[in-house]
Amino acid sequence: MAGAIQQSSDGFLERLRSGKIPDALVSRSGDVHAIGDNDLIELFETQVTSRRLDLESRRLAGSGQTFYSIGSSGHEGNAAIARTFRRDDIAFLHYRSGAFLIERARKLAGSTPIWDMALSFAASSHDPVSGGRHKVLGSKDLLIPPQTSTIASHLPKAVGAAFSIAMGRPSKRDNGILPADSVAICSFGDASSNHSTAQGAFNAAAWTAYRKLPLPLVFVCEDNGIGISVPTPQSWVEANFSHRPGLTYLAGDGRDIVDALRVAREAEMVARERRRPVFLHLRTVRLMGHAGSDVEAQYRARDEIEREADQDPLLHTARHIMQRQGASLSDIEAIYGRISAQVAAVMEEAATRPRLDSAQEVMKPIVPPAKETSPSAPTAWPTTKPVHMSRAISATLAEAMEASPDIVVFGEDVGRKGGVYGATTGLQKRFGPGRVFDTLLDEQTILGLAIGMAHNGYIPIPEIQFLAYVHNAEDQIRGEAASLSFFSDGQFTNPMVIRIAGLAYQKGFGGHFHNDNAIGVFRDIPGLILACPSNASEAVGMLRESIRLAREEQRVVVFLEPIALYGTKDLHEAGDGLMLSHEPSQNAPPVQFGKVGLFEAESDPDLTIITYGNGTVFARQAQRELALKSIHAKVIDLRWLVPLPIDSVVEHLVPNAPILIVDECRESGSLGEEIVAKLVEGAAPAAPPAIRRISGDDSFIPLGPAADRVLLHPEDIVSEAQALMATSTAEKRS
Repeated sequence: MAGAIQQSSDGFLERLRSGKIPDALVSRSGDVHAIGDNDLIELFETQVTSRRLDLESRRLAGSGQTFYSIGSSGHEGNAAIARTFRRDDIAFLHYRSGAFLIERARKLAGSTPIWDMALSFAASSHDPVSGGRHKVLGSKDLLIPPQTSTIASHLPKAVGAAFSIAMGRPSKRDNGILPADSVAICSFGDASSNHSTAQGAFNAAAWTAYRKLPLPLVFVCEDNGIGISVPTPQSWVEANFSHRPGLTYLAGDGRDIVDALRVAREAEMVARERRRPVFLHLRTVRLMGHAGSDVEAQYRARDEIEREADQDPLLHTARHIMQRQGASLSDIEAIYGRISAQVAAVMEEAATRPRLDSAQEVMKPIVPPAKETSPSAPTAWPTTKPVHMSRAISATLAEAMEASPDIVVFGEDVGRKGGVYGATTGLQKRFGPGRVFDTLLDEQTILGLAIGMAHNGYIPIPEIQFLAYVHNAEDQIRGEAASLSFFSDGQFTNPMVIRIAGLAYQKGFGGHFHNDNAIGVFRDIPGLILACPSNASEAVGMLRESIRLAREEQRVVVFLEPIALYGTKDLHEAGDGLMLSHEPSQNAPPVQFGKVGLFEAESDPDLTIITYGNGTVFARQAQRELALKSIHAKVIDLRWLVPLPIDSVVEHLVPNAPILIVDECRESGSLGEEIVAKLVEGAAPAAPPAIRRISGDDSFIPLGPAADRVLLHPEDIVSEAQALMATSTAEKRS
């Protein structure tokens, strides 16, 4: 294993010197004379640079000077893709696309790709991409958002970026980041093409094209025939993708740079001129194993490894140069030697540069840098009547969309139907299908669309129809949207507001898909904001604040809407209207991020109840019942569940009074656990005399009345509050 890490030779020079120059691979490689002399030389230099960076990274990894030495060796044909496409064609690259980045850097004067990549390999804080947080292939100036070890997770956002390009074209949108005639590029391996995330992206692209909608996108499948140690069945990729409706399948040989250029130009024509999605199948080889620690001989026969090395892309490019320009072996060796020396010197220097040395430095870009924006012009509130939560959300979205043309709303059934629960009613009719549209039924695609559109300057507000559906696509939030600022040192962001209908207490619904009370998936994502209103007025203020957080602070916000409260009008008695929004204009009270809501007791409070969502409604109902029993409770509505607003909570605790935490979600992995821990660990200036929490049971939610057996209710709060007060009183007397 150590020998593999320290490997500094790939066999290229040995084969070159012994005359093992491979024959031409394909008959369709086109006229090599259509490529300028300088093109071939520069492409060869790019390929050699990428190869030597791989080798030096592996050599230095043996002494701990570089890290994570997975490389691009054998895939250097992707330099032809970069040569063909423009610098303003956004590119989402997988980890074997080093030559692509180096070649694209030629399109920008003053670029220093060797130095930049060396710093990234060395995890130096001077790395201009991630700031030393990971080895990534990316560049803000080259329009390459950084990727780490992608396993197809970047494909849905490539679809989203291409879709956003096409969206902006007919509307002549002038504030987009991606030009109207640009193309989105996405590279990945043959093994990754089998991933469900990839399959969803391919299906979404084909579905879009099948509907005659433009989608300027090029999927680049770099097929080296193996995924770590598992071979890809021969011809599987071609069989799987060559006849998919809506996708234009093109094949080329990435080992032969001339053929790679041929097929790249054809792909560009289809994507840029015809605005159609392309599946570009590029044959490659994988040299030196999967990564630096991978001992390829453990699972591949020696003769197979040698056969692959005999088809080294560098050897094929050298053959073209020698045949075309009459160059000698020594000429090729001189180029290789010159670049090898340059890369070695740069890598040695980069390995001495400083690295991140504090948690504060590491975590700084988790919260993106704020962005200066012009305040939106005031707009008229769409209704003069008090409205329930569902209607309030729809009206708030309309208000925001009227003020900001870059806001788009999409998801399953949000268009003509207006959402399953009416929260997008009337929006498509008012703003048109270009800004409010239905998607296919795939949460990965919905969230990928949001990420890709955010790359193009939109503020997307996607809807996930039910809370449990997010589990089908949670990595689009965790691994892509929320991580982008971290891995780009704040240079790239994904501002969005993800609306999710969820939580429990729906009548007539059961199962873990439509009636779910688990929010743990959102609680371990650094930088994510999770908001949850408990009434219509809060929904207005919090949704406005969530949109502001996305626009001005570039945040990823999840706006969790309690389904059971969508149509709720009254709190205590029929007709009291206490759950409605009574705000007919812009004068609705603001709801500041990180600040809790308060429902004060009628008299001096004896008890603090901390809760959220449906629990707030139950606590307010229990509050009145407790008052009849001479127990006066103050209710703190968390509103913002992630990050937990503990400072605001502590600010409003009743001094020297017990605390009851009402958590409507499951006991395990709940907010209640975190609140108790923070209070016990000393967040409160003085320890409360008693803390108790109640929650739902650790159960899926059954259908019908059986749901009442595993969920909280107002009477549970009353009972627990009485018991808590009795215990607290007894302790004081003792």
